[in-house]
Amino acid sequence: MAIKVFVTDNFEQLSKVAAEIVKEHIIQGLQDKGEYVLGLATGNSPTGMYKNLARMANSGEFDSTRIRSFNLDEYVGLPGENAQQRMLHPESYCYFMIQEFFGLLDKKFIETSVPYGCLIDQKQLINELDANPEDWSELGTDAGKSISIKENPVSDYLKWIQKTILEGYVQKITDAGGIDLHIIGVGGRGHVAFHESGIPFEGSNVLLVKLDDNTVENAVTDGHFATKEESPQYAISMGAELVYKAKAVILLANGERKVESVTKSLLNDPTPDIPISYGQIYSNNGGNLTYVLDKIAGRELLANKKKLEQKGIEIEIRNS
Repeated sequence: MAIKVFVTDNFEQLSKVAAEIVKEHIIQGLQDKGEYVLGLATGNSPTGMYKNLARMANSGEFDSTRIRSFNLDEYVGLPGENAQQRMLHPESYCYFMIQEFFGLLDKKFIETSVPYGCLIDQKQLINELDANPEDWSELGTDAGKSISIKENPVSDYLKWIQKTILEGYVQKITDAGGIDLHIIGVGGRGHVAFHESGIPFEGSNVLLVKLDDNTVENAVTDGHFATKEESPQYAISMGAELVYKAKAVILLANGERKVESVTKSLLNDPTPDIPISYGQIYSNNGGNLTYVLDKIAGRELLANKKKLEQKGIEIEIRNS
C-alpha cells in the first residue's frame, strides 16, 4: 500500500487535516465492529489534533464511548515518593493525556492505558541493574539503549519489570485485538516514542529504554524539566516493530527540528538510526501509512517530489 504525505500550511491546518483523517478511520472502523482501538502519542505535534477530535466527539461526529486507547510511552524516574505521585506529576504522560485529550471528552473512552512506567522506582531499577549485570544486556548502537532483560533473571525486581510492565502491556494490547490506528510523532533524531536512534527493529515490542542524552537534553530545552539531573533517565516505550503492527499509522510532524528525520525516513533506505524509517518496511508489507506535516517539516520532501513518486509515495499539498 502506498505511503501518503500531506503537507499543510501551518500547525493549525495540520491539526485539522489529521483530525479529519482520524475521524474517518474511526467511523469506518466502527461500521465493522463494536470497539475501535487507538494508539496515542504525547508531545506537541498531536495537541491541536486532540482538541479537534474532542470537539468532533462532543458534537456527535463519532462515538467516543466505543473507543479504547493505548499510549506509546511513559517516563521512569519522575519525581514522587510513590506511583500515584509520579503518575500525577505534571510531566507524566498520563497527566498530559488527561489535560490535552481525555479530560476534554464529554463522553469518555471505554478504557485508556498508558505504559506502567510510573510503577517503577528508578533508584531501585538502577540498583538492581548494577547488582545483577548478568541479568540484562544493552541493545543499540548509540547513546540510547534498550535494556534487554534475560529470561528468568536472578533479580525478582527485573523479573517483575519483564513480566508485568513490559510483557503485560503487550498482552493487554493483544487482548484488545491489536491497534486499529496508531497516531505517532517523531523525535528530532527520528525516534518514535522512546525507541531511540540505533535500537534494533527486531523484537522491539515494549521496551525498557535508557534514554539518549540528546532526549534528556531536549526535555530540559523544551522546559519540561529544570535540569538534566531532574529529568528521568529511563522510559517504557512501544518499539517500532510493535507500533507498526497497527492496521494504519498516522505520523504528525511540524517545525524545523523534524525536517531531517522526516526527509531521511522516506527518501533513504530504512535504518534503525532513523526508527520511523521502519514505516517503509511496514508499507511494503501492506501497511497503511500517512504523514501529515506542516510546510516546514515537509520542505525537503516537497523539493524531492519526483524521487518520492518514483518510490510510490504520494505527496499532496493541502492549502488552507
